[in-house]
Amino acid sequence: MDQNKQPQGQQLNIELGEKEAEGIYSNLAIISHSPAEFIIDFTRIVPGVPKAKVYSRIITTPQHAKMLMKALMDNIDKFESKFGEIKIDSAPNQMFGFVPPKSSEKVN
Repeated sequence: MDQNKQPQGQQLNIELGEKEAEGIYSNLAIISHSPAEFIIDFTRIVPGVPKAKVYSRIITTPQHAKMLMKALMDNIDKFESKFGEIKIDSAPNQMFGFVPPKSSEKVN
């Protein structure tokens, strides 16, 4: 039997710790890759702050990255069927939905 495949009907029990169950909010993902792996850095952008902190990094195989993409596409299709199309701004150099501060405004 192929070691990468689970026998049909076998369940996988996934443990979700208390800390992990809280989740981490991210409003920007930065994705890079090499021939052997994909790296996804989950960051958070705050209005008026010119840098973003990485809160979580996932490193995975190209095969798993593609399976993740397909799972996301499937779930987005299901979401949009139920709640309507998710609209995104495709304008270049967008500020991720944030309005930059005016030059007269103080940024901490």
